[in-house]
Amino acid sequence: MVAASHYGGAVRTAIVHHKEQGQLALSAPLGRLLAAAISVDEWSATPVGPVLIPVPSTRAASRSRGHDHARRLARAVGAVRSMPVEPSLRWGRAVKDQAGLSARMRRENVRGAMVAAEPAIPGSPAWLVDDVLTTGATLDEGARSLLSAGWRVVGVSVVAAVDARR
Repeated sequence: MVAASHYGGAVRTAIVHHKEQGQLALSAPLGRLLAAAISVDEWSATPVGPVLIPVPSTRAASRSRGHDHARRLARAVGAVRSMPVEPSLRWGRAVKDQAGLSARMRRENVRGAMVAAEPAIPGSPAWLVDDVLTTGATLDEGARSLLSAGWRVVGVSVVAAVDARR
C-alpha cells in the first residue's frame, strides 16, 4: 500500500473540497498526486497491465455528493498513467458512515459488505485506489472482495494516509 501524501494541510483541504463540496476541477491535480503513488513500471513489458479499480462510494454518498469521488480520481489517474478503469466493486449491503467509528468498528461495519465483478480473464491484475486511508478497513474489504471474485490485487494506493507511518 502506498500513500502519495499525509492527510493534512493543502492535501486534506483539496480532498475535502473535491469529495464533499463538489469542486470537480480538483480531480486532475489529485489524480496526478495519486498517479505518483502507483508504480506500474514492472507491468510495462506484459501484454495485460493492471486495471484501476476504485473503492466505491455508497449509493447514498454518491447521491448526496452528486458524484463518486474515487471513480473520478481513478479516471484522472487512468488518463495520466494510460491505465483502464473498471468500477468492478460495489456495496452488496448497507454500511454505516465510517466517520467517528473506531478501527474495530470500521472493520465490523464493512466486513463482507463489498461484491466484485469477475474479471474477463481470471487472475487479471487489479490496482485498488481510493482517496484516504484511515484504518485500512475499507481497502482490506475491497481487496478481499476482488480476490474472491478472481482478480489478482497487485497494488493499493491512496492520495493520502491519516497516519503517515502506514
